[in-house]
Amino acid sequence: MSSKKTNEWESKDQSEHNRVEPMTLYLVATPIGNLEDITYRAVKVLSEVDFIAAEDTRNTPKLLQKYGIKKPLVSYFEHNKRERGEYIVSRLESGESCALVTDAGTPAISDPGEDLVALCIERGIKVTSLPGACAAITALTLSGLSTKRFCFEGFLTYAKGSKKARLQELAKETRTVIIYEAPHHLCATLDDLYEAFGDRRVAFCRELTKINEEAKIMTLSEAIAYYNENKPRGEFVLVIEGADDKPQAEFDMSIKEHVQKYIDEGKSKMDAIKAAAKDRGLPKSTVYAEINK
Repeated sequence: MSSKKTNEWESKDQSEHNRVEPMTLYLVATPIGNLEDITYRAVKVLSEVDFIAAEDTRNTPKLLQKYGIKKPLVSYFEHNKRERGEYIVSRLESGESCALVTDAGTPAISDPGEDLVALCIERGIKVTSLPGACAAITALTLSGLSTKRFCFEGFLTYAKGSKKARLQELAKETRTVIIYEAPHHLCATLDDLYEAFGDRRVAFCRELTKINEEAKIMTLSEAIAYYNENKPRGEFVLVIEGADDKPQAEFDMSIKEHVQKYIDEGKSKMDAIKAAAKDRGLPKSTVYAEINK
């Protein structure tokens, strides 16, 4: 068989695959800033589905207008996902097709779209995902930190006790950690991260793909000082250096004795804890917990 014939068949098969099908939910990744960061396939699907489920029905029309797309919109977001999920599924079951879009990026990533996907799977409705922009991956590639192994945490809880407990667990993570954060919560989160992680390197990525795109890499102590002086603006992706997986240096004294040594030298208890934590490459909170057992 000639290679020309093979390519013709592949082209035909791909064209058929790209056709919008009834009773199908399409997860369509949309730009995270620059409206030109969208695929040809995404534009085609958005143009051909029966309706679009959007996280923000005020924002999505800007994208649709740029590409000359006119389709009915249904709002689907965190606070109406149960009721609207059933409504969307009922329309899919009746034979319609739907594209799900988030405000920006890939649906179902830190997004109520995951609930709609689960509901469709439960009801036997076909789901397909169109790859595209994702803020977490964009920030990771800009960070200069290890991309070999990483984990995505999304938004942290704002319940103080739960947040601290979760950060204690993440402090042991040797993979690069990716977190989303809103500007008005950033400074408090930096304090919590410093307490749990120690003075680790972090890439602060904001305004990704936009004119004012920024990716700053600083230690947590540098970032605390910087953002106390410069008000955080825009949504942030924090890419955090993983914990050192090398064996901890051996000391001829316990952690309590190490802290006491610094106190005997005239440091305050908290400064002694910080100094011992730095010597041992441990988070300050770990040393604090050990001496208060």
